[in-house]
Amino acid sequence: MHFISEDLENYVANHSQQEPELLVKLNKETHQKILQPRMLSGHFQGRVLSMLSKIINPKTILEIGTYTGYAALCLAEGLQENGTLDTIDINEELEEIQQKYFDLSPYSNQIFQHIGDAIEIIPTLNKKFDLVFIDADKENYINYFYLIVPLMNKGGIILSDNVLWSGKVLEEVKANDKSTQILLDYNRIINEDERVETVLLPIRDGLTVTRVK
Repeated sequence: MHFISEDLENYVANHSQQEPELLVKLNKETHQKILQPRMLSGHFQGRVLSMLSKIINPKTILEIGTYTGYAALCLAEGLQENGTLDTIDINEELEEIQQKYFDLSPYSNQIFQHIGDAIEIIPTLNKKFDLVFIDADKENYINYFYLIVPLMNKGGIILSDNVLWSGKVLEEVKANDKSTQILLDYNRIINEDERVETVLLPIRDGLTVTRVK
């Protein structure tokens, strides 16, 4: 779903920093070989993630939902020299393409892949985080939020993707549409929780920036 015209989207992308060549190749391979390539962050959102990470300059990043690794590589661009990025995905079939592009990047020694259930893995990392990107199964967004907030450093940022859910957040929720209802609840919770402050950006499919006080 396009929230602005496709022509305007193209203008925005064309007047934003271009993708690094490695990400152009990853973008292409994802579309050629992987199911549901629309899950890729893509050029414009990827540059937004990169810019936010560079502004924050985090020492520790957590990504929930690796997919093919595009967003992880964007976020890694802002890491401190000795910083780390832990990325978690439940789909082991994607590990090979993730590893391929992580190894080709300048951040190969800073990115750590984890395959499995994020709810179980996150407590084992024994880290506090400066930046977290949530882009995984929508039905667990609230669970991820409550798990992550106590693990954030003061002033840390939580980014949440797909919070507009192709505009379904404005429609009557169907009885069997659990994901939309949870996203509606999630958007309300992160806007009302007194431990954080949130702004929802109408970027692509909706991106919230939540700062931990």
